[in-house]
Amino acid sequence: MKLTIRLALRDWDYMTPLVLGDVTSNRLDVRVDRVAALPDDLATSVEYDASEMSLSRYTTAWARGETGVFGVPNFIMRGFRHRCVITARDSRLTRLADLRGRRIGLAGWQDSGNTWTRAALEHDGVGIEDAHWIVGRLSPDHPSIDRVGRYARPGRIETLPGDPPILDLLLEGKLDAVFTPFMPDGFYGRDARYRHLVADLRAAERAYFAAVGYVPGIHVLGIKADLARQHPWLAQELSDLIDASQRLWHDKRCRYADTTPWIIDELGQCARDLPERWNASGLEANRRMVAAFIEQARHQGLMDTDITPDTLFPACTV
Repeated sequence: MKLTIRLALRDWDYMTPLVLGDVTSNRLDVRVDRVAALPDDLATSVEYDASEMSLSRYTTAWARGETGVFGVPNFIMRGFRHRCVITARDSRLTRLADLRGRRIGLAGWQDSGNTWTRAALEHDGVGIEDAHWIVGRLSPDHPSIDRVGRYARPGRIETLPGDPPILDLLLEGKLDAVFTPFMPDGFYGRDARYRHLVADLRAAERAYFAAVGYVPGIHVLGIKADLARQHPWLAQELSDLIDASQRLWHDKRCRYADTTPWIIDELGQCARDLPERWNASGLEANRRMVAAFIEQARHQGLMDTDITPDTLFPACTV
């Protein structure tokens, strides 16, 4: 009899084969819910047995001794972060290094993506102490919540009175750049009011990869720890299904490339610019990247522990 689990995922297109049942397991029946917002606390969720989750939240929770979620080093979301820095269309800034001494807006201080984006800035010579950081909601339809927490530092890392939307502040010239993983409405139109800050994204990201040797992991696969211990095979089986879904999606995308005029060129450039297994799962394939994230979390003051990649992603045992 198959074990049935309910899995929460963002609507990633490479999960389509898994959602449709094109990839299956003899041991596992995966019920996928495509969600706009991931569970706040998978360990206590009554709806889900597994979920994609923030690498930062998982790492800092594990560092605090909270072990209710078992992390699997399969990085559901990963990507370079240079593309996540945007500015106003008429800005003169074109490099991450140009942000030294500038005002930068972001919608969450501890977020995995923003942690990696700050790492990219530091790689180009802009550390936390070299900018003024405004943490707030991205747009008017986003809720006003505490997005900085204990990391607030007046004059350096702060929320403005009234929590004005940071995209509005950018257009008003009160911010020089904003971090966002998802582009604002209209961003890709000819009359867009925003643009990527970095003028040549591919060149900058290729250079970053050459320097660090990985594509940053943003979200990781999490499973309720008790369930993972009850079924020691579960973590690998679920990870393998996700990998199989991604491979099948990629093969079909290469075959049926006529979804946009130039996606076929993008597929070719990725194959030429990155190693074949740039997005491989497993701890060994990602050890360097995980170690770098842990070091950034320490360096940026998100945690202060002696956690290692092996303690963060232990082998699953009964």
